[in-house]
Amino acid sequence: MDLVTLAHIIILMFLMAVAVAAVRAKHVLTAVIIYSAYSFTMAITYLILRSPDVAMTEAAIGAGVTTMLFIATLSRTTKEEE
Repeated sequence: MDLVTLAHIIILMFLMAVAVAAVRAKHVLTAVIIYSAYSFTMAITYLILRSPDVAMTEAAIGAGVTTMLFIATLSRTTKEEE
C-alpha cells in the first residue's frame, strides 16, 4: 500500500467520524462548525481524486459561503424563553 492510498483511507475515516459528530452535536453552532470541517474534508477528498474544479467549488461554497450563511442565520435568530 502506498502513501497516497494510506492518506486517503485516513481522510475517509476522518470524514466518517466528522459526519457522525455533526449528527450527534447537541448545539446547532457546534454542528455548523463540524459541517464546515466535513465540507473541507470533502474538498481534500476531491483533490485526491484529481478533480480540482469540484474541490475548489466545495471549499468555496460548502466550507465558506454556506458556513457563513448558517452562522449569520444563527446570530439573527433568538431563543424563545420557556
